[in-house]
Amino acid sequence: MLHVSGPLLTVDVGARTTEETDVDDVLESFIGGRGVATRLAHDRIPFDADPLGPENSLFFSTGPMQTSNMSFTGRMNCTAVSPLTGGLFSSNAGGFMSRNFADAGYAAVEVTGESDELVVVHVTDEGVEFEAVPDLEEATVPEITEYVEETHGLSEEHVACIGPAGENLVRFASIMTTESRAFGRGGLGAVLGSKNVKAVTFEGDSRREAEIPPIQMDVHREAATSDHIMKQQGTTSVTSLANEVSALPTRYFSELQFEGVEGINGDRVGEKKYKRGTCSSCAFACKLPTKDEERGVETEGPEYETVMSFGSNCSVDDVVDVMKSNELCDRYGVDTISCGNAVAAYLAAEDEFGNADLIHEMVEKIAYREGDGDVLAEGIARFHDELGVDNWTVKGLSFAAHDGRTLNGQGLSYAVANRGADHMFTTLYAWEYPLVDRESALDPTGLDGKAPHIVEQENARALEDCGIICRFSRSFMTPERYEGLFEADYDDLLAVGSRVVELERHFNNQRGFDRADDTLPYDLPDFEAALDDYYAQRDWNADGTVPDDHVNEPQSAD
Repeated sequence: MLHVSGPLLTVDVGARTTEETDVDDVLESFIGGRGVATRLAHDRIPFDADPLGPENSLFFSTGPMQTSNMSFTGRMNCTAVSPLTGGLFSSNAGGFMSRNFADAGYAAVEVTGESDELVVVHVTDEGVEFEAVPDLEEATVPEITEYVEETHGLSEEHVACIGPAGENLVRFASIMTTESRAFGRGGLGAVLGSKNVKAVTFEGDSRREAEIPPIQMDVHREAATSDHIMKQQGTTSVTSLANEVSALPTRYFSELQFEGVEGINGDRVGEKKYKRGTCSSCAFACKLPTKDEERGVETEGPEYETVMSFGSNCSVDDVVDVMKSNELCDRYGVDTISCGNAVAAYLAAEDEFGNADLIHEMVEKIAYREGDGDVLAEGIARFHDELGVDNWTVKGLSFAAHDGRTLNGQGLSYAVANRGADHMFTTLYAWEYPLVDRESALDPTGLDGKAPHIVEQENARALEDCGIICRFSRSFMTPERYEGLFEADYDDLLAVGSRVVELERHFNNQRGFDRADDTLPYDLPDFEAALDDYYAQRDWNADGTVPDDHVNEPQSAD
């Protein structure tokens, strides 16, 4: 089976020490990316670790496909215990850093401990440098990348960093790379901030090449020649459809359609796109560099999730206002979905829906934990009672844009996902929207028979994250192509994904998560029976826990 190669590099930023460890057995079993990081985190992070404490480790990792030239492979993984959800959390970012990470020669890099001063950690194939950077305190993401380029000659493509939000331990702070790409959602930026690490850079000339079969060029060629709507509109191409079928959360999840959708849909975003945008080695080029010269706004995006969180969910019908929110989140280093939903909750409490100026003000206040922003920075699950709004989260993570009240299988997926209400854990919504042109399309209504589909798609998404291969490759990557690229039977590859999901769940079980956390703030038909079916499909206990004998040599919970 094709897998990444190289040692684990552990960087203790408190002790200022480094150590290399042979982890070939993990690499052979888990391929790379999320799988390798999950296995390492399960074995090396104490089950009772404080997410914002020195004992929590943060793992950067990439996969074997990052040594290829195939489209859909410009991505890498980051894993740690989330300060937002309290569970083990992996996040996946695109851009251009993955190849530079691979050039450093490591399969994974673990950042642990806690520095007594603000530092930038420079990881190279010749060693690690710890650079004290007191002058970068509360610097924005563009300011950090400018500093690194001016002082070290490294472009933004070598840098993973945090903005003010990470330093101020905003629970949904992102780690930013290539300036506008984010390891988002779970608050991993706050983990790096708790370690007093402003940035990590990667460079070298020691990439460990993998033998990638020639089939990679078939995928690359098709990605280049495809006439796909995402090349013009990115993920916002689904906005009008979601609204039409009542799956677009609106005004803090109180409605499912937005009357102002024409002002923020894919056509409007496409009109603001001014050049092609992509990730490294990818000919699909679905990213969205956008600009409005009249109002002086330039950003990358917004993608569909941001159109929901800062658009319909905040009752904003001007795409430039949403672009401005997107730009502010990237500058300060916060997740656009969690931040937009938190602001939407605030607008609901204050009866201020549609107030774009207030929205932009609150993004900045969240990043610096000023005034009411300090409350919102804790995340909806922690502040909803104080604001008197409903708790629209699962496991502390606020909802993504494909609404489970209409797409019922996606709703069940939100409930059982280890990360919480995250659409990328299964992407089951892609099978439940009407007009899906495939034999495997699903009726969005009801949960009967949905559990096996969720299990299969969870495993497939985990496999992608081990590879690492982008979610948007699904029209190009067949089971046969996976077998050809990874030199293994597809069922065996899906079994790797299954083990990753199971390890995440087992780790979270030791932290107290069980069936009671697999829940939703709304009712779905036969939900409890569907939960039973899901657990049975995975051969887990009826209380939502993983039997210890499913996990090799688990840690002691003591």
